[in-house]
Amino acid sequence: MKRTITWLQLAMLMVFLGACTSTGNNGSPNSPDPHPSNESADDEDFKKLGAEPLELKFYSYGSTFTDSEFAIMIADPIHKKYPNVTIKRITPAEDTPPEEVLTTYTPDIIFSSANPQLVRTGVFQDLRELIKRHHFDESRLKPIGYDYIKSITKGRGDAISALPFNINQQIMYYNKDLFDKFGVPYPTEKQLTWDQTLEIAAKLTRTESGVHYVGLAADNLTGLSKSLALPLLDAETGDAAIDTPEWRRIFDLQKRIFDIPGYIATDKFWNWGRDQFMKDQVIGMRVSFLANMVGPLEELRQQGVEFNWDFAPSPNFEDQLPKTREAQIHTIGISSKSPHQDEAFQVLQELLSDEGQRIIARNGRVPAIINPELEKEFGQDIPVLKGKTIQNVFVGTPILNHYIHPYETDILIRLTEATEDLAINGLDVNSAIRKATEAINKDVDTLRTTLGEPY
Repeated sequence: MKRTITWLQLAMLMVFLGACTSTGNNGSPNSPDPHPSNESADDEDFKKLGAEPLELKFYSYGSTFTDSEFAIMIADPIHKKYPNVTIKRITPAEDTPPEEVLTTYTPDIIFSSANPQLVRTGVFQDLRELIKRHHFDESRLKPIGYDYIKSITKGRGDAISALPFNINQQIMYYNKDLFDKFGVPYPTEKQLTWDQTLEIAAKLTRTESGVHYVGLAADNLTGLSKSLALPLLDAETGDAAIDTPEWRRIFDLQKRIFDIPGYIATDKFWNWGRDQFMKDQVIGMRVSFLANMVGPLEELRQQGVEFNWDFAPSPNFEDQLPKTREAQIHTIGISSKSPHQDEAFQVLQELLSDEGQRIIARNGRVPAIINPELEKEFGQDIPVLKGKTIQNVFVGTPILNHYIHPYETDILIRLTEATEDLAINGLDVNSAIRKATEAINKDVDTLRTTLGEPY
């Protein structure tokens, strides 16, 4: 009798456990079961994309993504395949903080560089459950993109806040008209060192007929530091991390750029960038991200403004070749408050399909999926890239983005101030580093008080 009761109890226990397993995760959307059961993963009891009329709201923050790119790469392909689905872009006033946008709107899909300021709002849905339920093949994603995304949720378990949409590589743009004007040979497919680049920049920096020309714009300390993938803050302590031999190397390079005769304008202007390259057309070479320039250059072309420019590989320090610079990862995620998470995830799947990634490749973005054939089609559908030396985009190896501390975007102003100190305030490298370090550490103390310890 004792044995009969024991087996009966065991049978009842197995039935109970089976019932619990089939129930699945009943937690909140922000706290999914990190290990959903196989039954949950195979459950396809969700709304199929395009089965009924649906409008999904799209929010882009912190990364260049023009309206033309949104239409060509996101809205139009999805609507073409699923006529009942419309993706509408949220367009808040420029420079509206994300916290304010998210109190006004409830986006479904979020495009960004997984900016820590945005992550801090808690807007991103952990995608692990959706990945399993929709059988998404993570092995198709390039590690340089997916590994970065996993790193930004450091301290939050294994949460996956987004998926990579494109790999935003660094490249050097150069104005062929200015090289011709001053009789300087064009850069070739050979990756230059910073020393070689500065030699060319000096030949292009001058004032003629009242016009001030500058040989090189490289996004200053922030951009130059991407040659070595340097963090601004220590990943563990949150303290300033710029008083190091590697950062000193970057500060020295920035000072050498400013010391090129004629680089600083007579009105003390020093912050040469995108507008001076593509609108004023007074910059010989600009080192920056692909997405920062290609979309805007195409929009400028559509407005009737064109000039003769091309690509060259991104330069680096001699001992770092053939590496280029950090690749920024543009991501697509889902809002934790979206009422259409399953449908939104199916959109993400479409955008990361071979066909979806072919569209972005042909329109000037490097795909996030592993498919070498797509890179052969890069830029073929965007008129501004016709005739450009596309192969130079893929010369050199982009490096993994550094770990971006949750406070990093809040203290970037201190790096801009340090750049200005080197440019026009007369500080030497040691003094600029010391001043910036003190300012950053004070900012971090304030952030800890106002925001609490980072996640």
